[in-house]
Formats: sequence, structure tokens, C-alpha cells
Amino acid sequence: MDEVTAAELPAALAVALRRPEVRRALVRLVEEGLPPALADPVLHRIGQYASGPRAGAQVRELADLLVRQAGLRPGFTDALAGWVEAALGAGSVDRHDDVANTVGASATVSGPVVQARDITGGVHFHPAPRPPAAAADVLPRQLPPVPGHFTNRQDELARLDRLVGTARDSPVVAVVSGPAGVGKTTLARRWLLARADSFPDGQLYADLRGHSPDGPARPGELLGHLLRSLGRTEVPAELNERAALWRSVTADARIALLLDNALSAAQVRPLLPGSVAAVTAVTSRNRLTGLGLEGAAFVPLSVLATRDAVELLSRRLGAERVRREPEAARAMARACANLPLAVCVAGARLAARPRQSLAAMARALSDAEGTGPLDALRVGRESAVRAALQESYRVLAPEPAAAYRRLSLLPFTVFTPPVAAAVCGTGPDAADRLLDELAEANLVEDLGPDPRTGLDRYRFHDLLRAHARECADEAETERDVCGALRRVVDFYLSAATAAETLLTPSHRTLSRDYAGRPVPPPFTEAPGALRWLDAERDHLMAVLRTAADRGWHASAWQLADAMWPLCLRLRPYELWIEAHEIGLAAARRAGDRDGISRMLTSGGTGLRNVGRLEEALSWFRQARELAREVAHHSEGETLKAARRNEAQALHGLGQTYRLAGRLAEAGTHFTRALALREEIGYRRGAALTRLSLGDTALAAGRPDEAVRQLERARTELTELSDPYDAARALALLGRALARRDGTRHEAADRTLLRALAEFEDTGSVHWQGHVLEMLGEAAEERGDVERARDWYAQSLARYLPVSDRDRDRLERRLRALG
Repeated sequence: MDEVTAAELPAALAVALRRPEVRRALVRLVEEGLPPALADPVLHRIGQYASGPRAGAQVRELADLLVRQAGLRPGFTDALAGWVEAALGAGSVDRHDDVANTVGASATVSGPVVQARDITGGVHFHPAPRPPAAAADVLPRQLPPVPGHFTNRQDELARLDRLVGTARDSPVVAVVSGPAGVGKTTLARRWLLARADSFPDGQLYADLRGHSPDGPARPGELLGHLLRSLGRTEVPAELNERAALWRSVTADARIALLLDNALSAAQVRPLLPGSVAAVTAVTSRNRLTGLGLEGAAFVPLSVLATRDAVELLSRRLGAERVRREPEAARAMARACANLPLAVCVAGARLAARPRQSLAAMARALSDAEGTGPLDALRVGRESAVRAALQESYRVLAPEPAAAYRRLSLLPFTVFTPPVAAAVCGTGPDAADRLLDELAEANLVEDLGPDPRTGLDRYRFHDLLRAHARECADEAETERDVCGALRRVVDFYLSAATAAETLLTPSHRTLSRDYAGRPVPPPFTEAPGALRWLDAERDHLMAVLRTAADRGWHASAWQLADAMWPLCLRLRPYELWIEAHEIGLAAARRAGDRDGISRMLTSGGTGLRNVGRLEEALSWFRQARELAREVAHHSEGETLKAARRNEAQALHGLGQTYRLAGRLAEAGTHFTRALALREEIGYRRGAALTRLSLGDTALAAGRPDEAVRQLERARTELTELSDPYDAARALALLGRALARRDGTRHEAADRTLLRALAEFEDTGSVHWQGHVLEMLGEAAEERGDVERARDWYAQSLARYLPVSDRDRDRLERRLRALG
């Protein structure tokens, strides 16, 4: 090989260590220029290439190997020399050549620039420190840390590294499969976290709950979680729309994504990012061969070798203790089937009892027998996993043992201390202590605080939860189980009701039935309440389903009612509709007419908002007829409440007709609703109906009437301290002024811009888009096409993450402008 090239080869390889594209070019060169027998050793070394203390040695070793292989393949030398030259150029390595820089007339220079005739010495640019990122700009770093006792798996890690090193303009999808407790998730976390610098756009995690007793997580739910992790607070209702938005949001993003505990390829497929720079690791007990269609690579994971299982045990107990009883340590490892989870649990048991011998634990593991669901998860020796778990459970004190059993009753696997306190029937301090004891025994996993609420989180591994559920079946009576679950339902009902009181006080009018005394919620102010609702949305639905399944009908519909601010502010339409469908059925079984009426009107609003207009009309009509039936047989406050419910149903019908473009019917129903609301003195409701009448008049081409209604609605809603709806009235008023006073467009635009600012203050992205669209309409009507196009483009940007229907309309408007 040429001497100059050989001397420069280490410098070029150092560039490849820093620059993935240079490394990929080297991989292609080796694959194309060397036969497999010569290429494989080189590719293996490149796959192990990583920054760190051995980087210099790796460079020298790889350089020596390349020189040797080039000597066996003379035609490869010239190609390698060309790669070296390109690599040094990419790395801006000083080749001691004469350099002349010329900037032509059409050139563009960006970044720091020094203009000088001669420079002596070095030039250093020091960028100004970036200000701290706002909370909404914090990149997700969701991967949990790797346990300190992680052992071996070097072959699997090297294979995973090779997947990235050989990827050519395509995303990396690695499926790590194996039996429960074998360490799939820990391996995936270790691999991705070791490459953290390669993912400047974030590291995301999602638990797919593939083998949860309550069923796997739905792709729509998971997409909502992932989109919110990247700052998309409002997501579409339909699965296909969510998947499309996810692909758009992740296009070109350099992210790591861990999809943990997947059940099937179909569950994973909608969650794959849209970026060729993304790296996705999927863990599953199943092989998921269907993901081969997406170009996935498969990394099966088996139990540890006995020597590695002993090493793992040594890291848990200390090397000296294992060294004193080597045969017993090997017997323990074999009795645990070399399964990492079982070894860790047995190790934790021994760590808590420093005087117990390893031989005694090995005998206890080998002699244990039993049957149950854990047998389906056996690896190697039958019941070995149960034996390890049973040994740790058997030595727990009565209180943590009871907590272990009762936590398995929860309809989800991740929980916070307040939830643990509820299911265990303890106070908060006792719950913290019990969770600490269970985490110390490796029976629950400490996930750290939730980034939204700050509450600590704990998780049951599926295998541990199955064992704990078996223990509960044996030790807990039906009365115990019923009491524990009822306390959980009461906790979520009381906390959601507290959030409802803070966020939507006008909606907090119906009764609540608790089996015990409600406990204080884990928040004290409105922003914290909304963050708690966001973090607990999936758990709220799981508890709602549990209440309905157990026949606690009042609790079921009341929980759906208490979730109103979650539905209204965050717009999770799938949850919104399901919660009210369950709530309506529960209210009917309970025979509670107030509950039925509330479920029909609140649920009808969700149906209307997703475009299911005929269903929405049916729900509102049922609510109207129920209210009239109650009013016919009532008097006093009961009659007043029935009139209010009828007005709410009429208002909902009017809104649905307005959305369907049936303006005359909308106006008729709004007029009836207004009369009823004024009759019973419901001032805020009357103002809202006037707002809707103004909107309908504007759509019907009656701007004078619209201005009159909207000005009054704006005044009353402002006096009632309702900033969101007051901003809605102001926006519609600005549009009405533009229609009425065509030549006074500047005043109308100022009104709309004021409304836009108010919606930015309240955080309503959808209405921001609506106001920008109104500004575009006004500009288009007066012939200012360029200004209209600009407003429409800004409106489209707001609509994209929240409304496909509005997005399609804005795209049509922009196309029509040419």
C-alpha cells in the first residue's frame, strides 16, 4: 500500500469514528472491494468501533487490518486511497497542501466569518451560551437507566451495532425477542443509551403491554403518548390519522425509540418512525417475523450461560461471597434456569440475609414445586421462576407482602404512591415505605418521577405481577379484593372531581358517591390538575372500565363526568367517546336521570367534534326528550334543573346543525335554548347561546344581526370571567365587522388579531388556526391575494396537528388561490 496513504489511514479512521456517513462509505467500500473471507473481519471491527478510552487502539488495530487485507487484494488499494482522501476532506484534516479560497459573486457565506489578508496563529470561535430551553422545548430522554449489574451480552450488542454500521439510507429496526425475564428490555436500553449521542432529537419509550392480563395497549393510545412526548399536545382521533401525523413529525428526526413488550407486528407497525435516521428497538416474547416486511433485523435472546449467571449473582451479592461457595452459586444459577430476572430476585433475597448460605438458597429453589400461570413462562427447569419469586415473597413481612399482592389487582402496571396507598388501604407515608421495601427486594421497579406531575412511579414486571396475582388469589378474599379496587375507584373519582372543580367549575354540578372518605388529590392548582389528568388519562379509563365491569354503575358514570376537563382541554376523542358510552350505559343501569342527561350531552359533543353528526343528533335528541319527560312531572328546583338540561340539549342540537350547514334548523334550536336559559336565569348559558346565534347569523349572511348578538355575548362572558369563550365571541365579532363594514377592514383585522392574542394566552391551538383563517377570508374578500395566502398558510400550520377536516379545507383554499 502507498506509504502516504498508509500514514494517513489512521487519521481517516478517526474521522470515521466521528462521522457516521464516512463510516458507512467505508463499509460499502469493504463490502464491494473485498471477498467475504477478507471483508468479514474488517466489518466486525467496524461494528465494534466506538468512542471511548480504547478509541486510539481501535483505530490502530483497524488500520493494520485494512493494510493487511489491501496487500492481499491489490485492486482494493486504490479504492481505499480514494476513501482516505475523501474522509480527510470531510474531517477538515490539514494535509499541508497549499490552500486558496475564492468566494464568487453568487456565493453565500453562513456562520462565523473572518475577513483578513494574513492570519498568524489559531482562530477560535466561541459561540454564545444558549439560554435554558423552555419546558415545552425539552427533548425527551425517556429511556430508563441500565442496572449496574448488567452482565455480558457482548455478542448481541456487537450484532446490534453492526445493524447501525451497515444501514444504507434506511431506518434501523431491531427486534429483540426471548422468554419473559431474559433481559430483553435491559439489553435494548443498554444498546440505545450507549449510542445516546447519535440521537440528538430524543430518546422515546413506550410500553406496549403485550402480555398484560388487561390486554395489550392499543396503537392509537401509544401514538398519542409518543406524539405528546414530542410536543404535540393535540392529536387526531383516528388511528390512521395519528400514524400519518407520527410519520410526519418524525420525518428526518434522529431519534431512538424503544417499543417494549410488543405482542404482534400489527401492534408495532403504526408506531415505526418516518425517518431513515431513526433507530427503533422492539422487545417481545414473540419473534414478530412479520416486521421483516419493514426491513427489521431479528436478535433472539436466550438465557445466560451458567458462568454469566454466576457473574450476575456475584455482582448482586459481592464477589467474595460467591467465591466462598462456587458450587452452590452454580447450583443456584442452574436452579434459576440462568434466567436473569430469577437470578436477580434470588440474589436480592440473599443480599437481605447475609448469613444465609448460597447452598440453602439453592436447595430451596430446587425443591420448590407448584402449578399456575407462571408455568407457562418456564425456562429450563419447570417452576424455577416461581421458586425464585416465591422465596422472595415468603420472607417479606406481612405488610409488604400484602402490598405486593394488592398492587397486582390494579388494572395497569405503572402506578404512583397515592394509587399504592389507595389499593393497600394505607396513608401516604406507609405507602412510600412499602414501595421502598418492594423495590429493594426487586419486586417492583422504581421508574423515577413522572416528568409531568413529579410523582414517583413504580412498575410491575409482567412475570412478577403474574406471581403476585397468584398470591392474591390464594391469600385475599373476595371482600378484600372488592375493598381494594373500590378504594382505587374512589381515589380516581375524587382526584378527577377535584381537577374538574379547578378547571371547569361551571360543569361541577352533579353528585358524587364514595364508599369511603375521599383523600386529598396530588395537586393543588389548575395547571397541576391538568398535568395530572394528562399523565393519568389511560389509568382513568382503565379504572372506569373496572368500575363498570364490577357493577359500580354510579362510580362509572360519575368518573366519566369528572373527566370532562380532560376531554375539553386535551381533546382525546377516542377516550372521550368511549368514556361516555360506558358512562351512559352505567347511568341507565343506575337509573340516574341526571347522569343519563349529562352523559348524552357531553358524549354528544364528542361525537359532533369528530364529525359523527347523525349519532350526535341522536344523543342530543334523547337528552331533550328525557329533560321534557322529567319537567312534565316536576316542580321547584327539580323543574329548573330539567329546564336547564333541555336547554343544553337544544344548544347541542343547534351546534350540530350549524356544523352540518343546516342554518335555519340551527337558528331555531338556539332561539329555543336562549329562551329557556333566560327563563331560569342561567346567564352564562344564555351568553353562550347568543354567541352561537351570532355565528349562525354570520354564516347566513346577516352581519348586522351577528354583530349585535356577538357584542352582547362578549360583554357578558367577560363579566363572567370566561376568557376562552369571551375570545371566541371576539373572533366572530371581528369577522362580522369585516362583513358588515367592507371598507373598514383595518378595524376588523385589529379585532381578529386581539382575539388571536387571547387564544394564544389560553393555549387554544385550534381557535388560533380558526382566527388566522378568518383573517385570510377577509383579505381574500377585499382582493388581497398575497395577504390571504400568508394568513391561510399560518392557519394551516396551526390546524395540522389538531384537525384533519380543517387541514383539508385550508389546503383547498390555498390551491384555489394558485
